[in-house]
Amino acid sequence: MALRLPLRRSGASDQVAQLEQRVQDLEADLAELRRHHLRLGELADVVQELLVPLASRDEEVVQQAISRYHESL
Repeated sequence: MALRLPLRRSGASDQVAQLEQRVQDLEADLAELRRHHLRLGELADVVQELLVPLASRDEEVVQQAISRYHESL
């Protein structure tokens, strides 16, 4: 998207409105990415909680971790 258009008096307000909308869209995208990163971190924590008990064959701890994950959904 070309944002390097010179501002002209007649179209300046239109361009400003377009740029403001673009900023709002980018802020919404950023908020969505933050939610995805947070969820990815939560999933990484669940995987870690599962791998350690699986390695030690602690089935009770594995089931507790799975239950906590399902409750978080």
